[in-house]
Amino acid sequence: MKRFRDILLVADSKTEGERTLKRAVSLAKNNQARLTVVDIVKKMPGDMQRLFRSKHLADIQDIIIQDRLKQLKHLIAPIKDEGVQVTAKVLLGRPVIEIVREVLRNKHDLVMIAAEGKEGLKGMLFGTTTLRLMRKCPCPVWAIKYAKRLRFARILAVVDLVSSDDVRSALNAKIMELASSLAQSKESELHVIHTWTLYGESILRNRVRLPNNEVNKIVHETKKMHKLWFGELLKKYAPGIPNKQVHLLKGEAGTLIPELAKKKRIELIVMGTVGRTGITELLIGNTAEKVLLQVNCSVLAVKPDGFISPVKLD
Repeated sequence: MKRFRDILLVADSKTEGERTLKRAVSLAKNNQARLTVVDIVKKMPGDMQRLFRSKHLADIQDIIIQDRLKQLKHLIAPIKDEGVQVTAKVLLGRPVIEIVREVLRNKHDLVMIAAEGKEGLKGMLFGTTTLRLMRKCPCPVWAIKYAKRLRFARILAVVDLVSSDDVRSALNAKIMELASSLAQSKESELHVIHTWTLYGESILRNRVRLPNNEVNKIVHETKKMHKLWFGELLKKYAPGIPNKQVHLLKGEAGTLIPELAKKKRIELIVMGTVGRTGITELLIGNTAEKVLLQVNCSVLAVKPDGFISPVKLD
């Protein structure tokens, strides 16, 4: 796999962070990519600022930054010996804002971050920082759940097929290229899912009261159409994929994707975020949000072309 060229890893001193570092190094080697390891130091709270003269405040923050930078340099020293072009950096400010600004300044094409944990919510793997980063970061964000091995046994690509939507078509292509490339490089089992529904089916059956045979015919034709689109996508990006790893399901994606991920013991989901029409800021879609709040595996979230981050450089 040779896709990423400039990887940004958000450092974490916990066990999850150590495993994420190993994944980042492995990916950098496979892609011959640069790796930047960053940590974020929050600015001193306002109530503490009032207790110090400005000079003392600057001294304290500088000491904290230098101490953390020293730790990072110690962390990356062995990586340099492995032939990886790696640098360390400490940012000052709010985590999500400063990570996105770093991406914008230096044109990083991937952010890797350890999943923060449940943060008190039962069944929720990804915390507030990860979700906000996925909303605002212009490049793909790879949130990684702790695992003992580096290899992903099973990868799930999530595609959303609409015939006349060029943005989604381009996004599907990105998802399939990434997922299939990762599966090949890691010798992983690739699964692909596309969910579909018939718009207004319950109204057609219960309010409009069309005969069931007519509604069933429309449902059949709709499924046939989605099956055709799905087949064309698979033929292009995953030729020869076994039928048991192809999932064309009728129903709500926010429910079906987590259910399939659990059933198939998926370890990595590659999925896109959907933008809102008519505004330059494309936010994470409702479906993606629902999936992220339910799954218990790593997720690589991909942005559509034309995404403009709401975060601006100073």
